Amino acid sequence: MSNGFANDFYNSVQWQNTREAYKRFRRGLCEKCLSEGRITAGEHVHHKRRITPQTIHDPSVTLAFENLQLLCADCHREMHRKNKRYRFDSYGHCIIK
Repeated sequence: MSNGFANDFYNSVQWQNTREAYKRFRRGLCEKCLSEGRITAGEHVHHKRRITPQTIHDPSVTLAFENLQLLCADCHREMHRKNKRYRFDSYGHCIIK
């Protein structure tokens, strides 16, 4: 899930190494499913605090395990569905959050 400003970060060796280390740390299991008693393979390392142009160079946001969460594809999709940056009002107008 990359915005244009984050492409270099997501392609970096630092991120790739951090992502793989985090998957091993979580033993490859989806954290959300596990918290609900289900065993599901984790596929996506998700940033809890969103990466923005202002935080892209802050390792406490981009690389810290405390800001990461391993999720299966379904949970990752649901997480992004809940955290949309916009919504529509009753008239169909787009409202940016």
